[in-house]
Amino acid sequence: MTMAEVVLAIDLGTTATKVIAVDRHAGVVTSAEHGYPMRTTPSGEATHDPDEVLNAALTGLREVAAQGHDVRALALTGAMHTLLGLGPDGRPVTPSLSWADNRAVEQTARLRGTEAGLELHRATGTPVHTMSPLVKLAWFAERGFAADRWCGLKDYVAARLIGRLATEHSSASATGLMDLRSLAWHPGALAYARVTADRLPELHAPTDWFPLVLDVPGLVRGTPVVLGGGDGPLANLGVGAVVPGVAAVSLGTSGALRVVRDQPGVDAGGRVFCYAIADGLWVLGGAVSNGGVVAQWAEETFGADVVTLLEEAAAVPVGAAGVTALPYLLGERAPWWDPDASSVVVGLRREHGRAEVTRALVEGVAQQLALVLDAVRSVADVHAVRVTGGAFRSDLWATVLASALGLELEVAEDSEGSGVGAALLGWRALGELSSLTSAADLVKPTKVIRPDEGAVRYYAAARPGVERLYRALRELV
Repeated sequence: MTMAEVVLAIDLGTTATKVIAVDRHAGVVTSAEHGYPMRTTPSGEATHDPDEVLNAALTGLREVAAQGHDVRALALTGAMHTLLGLGPDGRPVTPSLSWADNRAVEQTARLRGTEAGLELHRATGTPVHTMSPLVKLAWFAERGFAADRWCGLKDYVAARLIGRLATEHSSASATGLMDLRSLAWHPGALAYARVTADRLPELHAPTDWFPLVLDVPGLVRGTPVVLGGGDGPLANLGVGAVVPGVAAVSLGTSGALRVVRDQPGVDAGGRVFCYAIADGLWVLGGAVSNGGVVAQWAEETFGADVVTLLEEAAAVPVGAAGVTALPYLLGERAPWWDPDASSVVVGLRREHGRAEVTRALVEGVAQQLALVLDAVRSVADVHAVRVTGGAFRSDLWATVLASALGLELEVAEDSEGSGVGAALLGWRALGELSSLTSAADLVKPTKVIRPDEGAVRYYAAARPGVERLYRALRELV
């Protein structure tokens, strides 16, 4: 029996790690998934145990490797904006701070909106926000805490696999510490963060690889381990949204909208980010902190499972019977970049129930992504959207988002966009993929979700009110 030649992608997510075996045609052969908690506190902590995440990755690798595939390489991707400190022995001395960790709010407030903050945003591509390792490092420094080295969670897992601390331009472009044009650590950002370059990982191209030095059952020592990139940029690659004008939307716990460009840069108003993919390709876009988490909140609050709640919400007319929600359960990122933003539900009356509130939350997330699209369109054309993420298994999420964006949604073959993107980067590193833009031909959508024209008009007319409501709430809270 002929074994399938595959690249194993390790996708280190916010709530689980997936290991995905992907062939050279972008087909998913098999996968394994292992979850872990993100620990949160009322003070703004949102952290992971680095070794729990590492163990999830190693368990998934063992399970997928046991399938007997011909593993040509490993490739990594993971949630962006993570940060942890290491001791002299390379072991963690802090938890891994997630993108959702909001404790650096004072450092963010002092920098955001200043000329220095805007200059750092323009230079590094990362908005000034509590998610950014830039301000997280400043937060640690102001508390007198120093580590021997600092890195992202993906870098820590890679270090255990390859025996050296290295990162790549894609993940580094989301730290607020790397100059987009020189692809080196930015001196001004380092000074603000009170860290020196020798305390950070080596910088490499996303397609650079090192041999596997860790013993993993089913894998051969010396197998290439491709450094890979951030989950957001690689989601574009994984769904084939790598040509101008085609945006990718990912929607899991959080969400994002990104479009590819061939040069770095952000908008004049500082509403969007710019992160690297590889091979001179960049993504311009914005992330929202609140995606599928709003449905999880509804499940916990109303005591009903998510599927039931979404089915009930789908029966409610467009506009949620007059209920409007700003779904900022975790603060909000694009286009406000406001970690202090709070949720609000307005228009609630006696006749409303959980179905109307759930629909309003879903519509609120879709409207937020539509505001991101408006900001992106101030810089780049967007005429098509490819989507990935577990939320799109729900017809309600898909149809509401299509109508809020006013565009057809092309659904990728599966929901493993970032993992497939990492694997394609692996095939590119092996010389088996002629260019990253060829992913647009490899990854074909399986279905198209069309917007409802009446809903398109409703959401477009309502969207200016979302911003007014946000501004009014900021004055009150």
